[in-house]
Amino acid sequence: MTIRTRFAPSPTGLLHIGGARTALFNFLFSRHHGGEYLLRIEDTDRTRSTPENTAAILDSLAWLGLAHDAPPLFQSTREARHAEVAHALVAAGTAYHCYMSAEELARLRAEAQAEGRQYRVVSPWRDRDAKDAPAGVKPAIRLKAPREGETVVADLVQGEVRVANSELDDMILLRSDGTPTYQHAVVVDDHDMDISHVIRGDDHLTNTFRQVQIFHAMGWPVPRFAHVPMIHGADGAKLSKRHGAQSVTEFRDQGFLPEALCNYLLRLGWAHGDAEILSRDEAIALFDLDGVGRSPGRMDYTRLTQLNGVWIRRADDDRLTAETMQRLAGHPALVLDAEAEQRIRRLMPALKDRAKTLVELADSAHFLAHKRPLPMAPKAAAALTADSREMLRGLAAILAATEFAPEPIDAALRAFAEHHGKKLGEIAQPLRAALTGSTISPGIDAVLIALGRSEALARLAAA
Repeated sequence: MTIRTRFAPSPTGLLHIGGARTALFNFLFSRHHGGEYLLRIEDTDRTRSTPENTAAILDSLAWLGLAHDAPPLFQSTREARHAEVAHALVAAGTAYHCYMSAEELARLRAEAQAEGRQYRVVSPWRDRDAKDAPAGVKPAIRLKAPREGETVVADLVQGEVRVANSELDDMILLRSDGTPTYQHAVVVDDHDMDISHVIRGDDHLTNTFRQVQIFHAMGWPVPRFAHVPMIHGADGAKLSKRHGAQSVTEFRDQGFLPEALCNYLLRLGWAHGDAEILSRDEAIALFDLDGVGRSPGRMDYTRLTQLNGVWIRRADDDRLTAETMQRLAGHPALVLDAEAEQRIRRLMPALKDRAKTLVELADSAHFLAHKRPLPMAPKAAAALTADSREMLRGLAAILAATEFAPEPIDAALRAFAEHHGKKLGEIAQPLRAALTGSTISPGIDAVLIALGRSEALARLAAA
């Protein structure tokens, strides 16, 4: 059997972090077993589904590196097929036309509520002759669900779960306007896509019992199910805006790398020994559903940020330079030309050692592209006293005659400090202020080399 999984987001909003983890688990499971990973856009909610949200979801999945193995299937294009199957169920006697009105349903619900009992639809049309149908009324199609026994699901994460069939009513498959319900459309699409494993959040568990009944009614093979626990906030409550970012777009904008986010989501609910930092290839080799726990994951933004710093240090310098240039774009005080790009690239090995997000990385590289004169942070301005400015004039003359390479620069700075009877730090701090506008930066010799002789001397002169 070919393993086939699917991720099926609804384009009613951006891709939530929980959805991203579901997509990741489906992707890794199919890749681990040499199978296929498919994408289905469940866009049947016509009032809330938008092309903009669809584009954002596709963009987020591409950014995460979760490439599907076939073009996306759009559920809204398959209404004729959903209707065909619903009518086939009626013909087989496992579904029926229901002529109950909305008013009748509302009255029965109100009666149940008044009596303090849960309402389950008991349609008088389940076994009634169609010749009694009211004239001019378009019926819905309801599943003739079993009323005895249990519906059992051997879940690959939750274990065996079951529900008494008496707890489930005859759900609508096709509305009176001919549109399919979610429960029905999902089953038809999963069958037609040959999905072997449905991996999704455990908030879908109640849906699964209903969907299994539709599979049985059609005589179709039932896929294996795996219901993954939800992601909560650090306080154990449902993840919300008060906890922090929720969508993949937000995490990207906040400067997280896709490999860091995927690495974190992988470990949020799945474990393999002490494995912590895992590349995509390592994750594919190790991932299987037996490592998924049953308890909800708790989002730890601090840990994610720390992990992002690890992946930034591992990242290619050219890639990080391009990311930094993009994040600095549009700033009116910056000159983002080829020379600025070269400066950032030269200093990137030192810059990325200090950054935990791409936002921090861009902030730390800001001075490399800034027009002269540099704005001075208060501590930097305080470091540029009259004496230190005079000292920098002399140092500039030395640097003008020094080869701009690590060893010659280090030797020149040490010799200058010794000649003036000062510690190296007493020289480096005003020099750093003049070159960067700050008292915090990578090593001063690396900064000098990144700026280059001409720009470094121009900044010293301006200070």
